[in-house]
Amino acid sequence: MRTFSGKIWALIVGFLLITITFMYVFTDFLYEQLYVEDTEKSMIEFGERLATKYKGGAVSDELIAEIEEHNNYGVFNVIAVRNPRELSACVPFDIDYQTLIGPDERSQLLDGNPVMKIGYEERFERQIISVILPFTDENRLEGILYLYYPLAKISELASKEVVLLIAGVVLFSIMIGYLVFRGLRRIMSPLRELQGAVHRMSTGDYRARVAVSSKDEVGQLSEAFNQMAEAIQQEDEERKAFLATVSHELRTPISYVKGYSESIQNGFMEGEQRDEAIGLIAREANRMERLTNELLQLVHIDTDKADEMYPIALAETLRDSVALIKAKAVEKEIGILLKVDEDIIIEADEEKIRQIFINLLENAIRYSNKGTSISLTSMIEEQSAIIQVKDKGIGIPKEDLPRILERFYRVNKARSRADGGSGLGLSIVDQLVKQHQGTLHIDSELEIGTTVTVRLPLMEE
Repeated sequence: MRTFSGKIWALIVGFLLITITFMYVFTDFLYEQLYVEDTEKSMIEFGERLATKYKGGAVSDELIAEIEEHNNYGVFNVIAVRNPRELSACVPFDIDYQTLIGPDERSQLLDGNPVMKIGYEERFERQIISVILPFTDENRLEGILYLYYPLAKISELASKEVVLLIAGVVLFSIMIGYLVFRGLRRIMSPLRELQGAVHRMSTGDYRARVAVSSKDEVGQLSEAFNQMAEAIQQEDEERKAFLATVSHELRTPISYVKGYSESIQNGFMEGEQRDEAIGLIAREANRMERLTNELLQLVHIDTDKADEMYPIALAETLRDSVALIKAKAVEKEIGILLKVDEDIIIEADEEKIRQIFINLLENAIRYSNKGTSISLTSMIEEQSAIIQVKDKGIGIPKEDLPRILERFYRVNKARSRADGGSGLGLSIVDQLVKQHQGTLHIDSELEIGTTVTVRLPLMEE
């Protein structure tokens, strides 16, 4: 049997048959032993009662007749003789005197102990159980009391029961095998359903699910599969949406570059119009370059787990980040106020920490009004480093805040395209913060400004 359920079924039925066979053999053994022992005990007790009729002296004919009278209504066959040799003429089968009472048996009888014999008699084709009790007087063996009982009744009874027992075993095994088969089909049904769902998933159908009908291991496995399938489906949908969004984001600048370059190449634009077209081509090329770089960053973040962690002075890294974007702030006449705690030490990848705050500061500059200011502060709170980037820009509507960290999500798509935003900056920041076991929180109000709070764990001492 190659199926899992077939192997279980065969194993259970095999164990069942072994158990039944053992119980039959063991029961038959106990039955034979207990029955024979009980028969021997009964024969000895019966013989001892009869032996009490002997009062000593020679064994009389009257005593022999009285004892043998019990053959008419007793269970056991009884013979009383003066000389053991006389048994040959009394019992209905051949008796060898030498094997019946030898020196050891005679000594045992003289001591007043019974002699028990079990042997096979060919004439009767059965075993005979016999008990010999002595008639002794003054240490003389005056005679013997011989009881015998054919064991054929036991064997015949056992033979009849064996047939019934075998028939019962066969019927019982068939019934149990059927019930086990039905039970296994019921138990294995969720696994077969799970197997089918796995096959569907392997062919690309990520909507495959299985019904959870129990709380046992199979039910837990089914539930885990459903959770995995849901995660894979969601990831697949996000991947498709991501690819569609990337294609859409690239299509617009490519169409601009292609259209204006063809117009310039064909001589449709001259002078100032041609210069404007070249500037637009350069701007769109820069936009595509920025989008490509950010996409590469996302791929790098997804595959890199920030393994190169080492202690860094956070204040120095924040100053470096401000220095790198200072020119953009000056160009837009925006001031940057820096207030940092010099004692904060975190264990992190310095390059990625710098990237986090460059992205946040660039966002703040991009969406701040001309002539305003941005503050960058850091402090220690509850064993964590708290860093805030606060601007006085256009703000984010409340309905957009829950989705602001999604890839390519933009609050004002038209404005974002105009100023070059791709909708990937905050998503990159969020992934980098998570790599450092930190959290990112954004508060914002329209026309008032936005505050981005980053919480990072301090270095353990």
